[in-house]
Amino acid sequence: MGKSLPTSLDIRPATAADAAAVLACLAEAFEPFRDAYSRQGFEGSALTADTIHTRLREMDVFVAEVEGRTIGTIATCVIPPSDGHLRGMAIVPEWQGRGIADKLLEFAELRLQSQKCSRVTLDTTSPLQRAIRFYEKHGYRATGKIGDHFGMPLYEYAKEL
Repeated sequence: MGKSLPTSLDIRPATAADAAAVLACLAEAFEPFRDAYSRQGFEGSALTADTIHTRLREMDVFVAEVEGRTIGTIATCVIPPSDGHLRGMAIVPEWQGRGIADKLLEFAELRLQSQKCSRVTLDTTSPLQRAIRFYEKHGYRATGKIGDHFGMPLYEYAKEL
């Protein structure tokens, strides 16, 4: 498989039928960080069989597939009047470093722009240093706003579209 972007990559909206695949993707991507989170914090990031349906109902969830296998996911929502928000971006480890994340992020940003968003935000935690570097490389900057993710600091990043 090389380290290049697969030619068969497809990004599409997730449906309720994709719930198990999205959960598996999130679980696999977040598993290396499990010990850095409380149980509730991990479940809040990787989701559960109960919370995946809330995410699918409240946000636009997308999957990245190669030959029918879900290898990545990201969710977006619009926060009126003109902010977009990203959640739950994950790439399964064996496909990381191949450009999948770049394509998912680009897809999500274009989607939010088409929904008249001029700015996009996301929240992340300090154990996710590789993700933070990825977002900074793509123009996201820490806003200084710090929330709480089940007892752990949740850092907001933003980018003008």
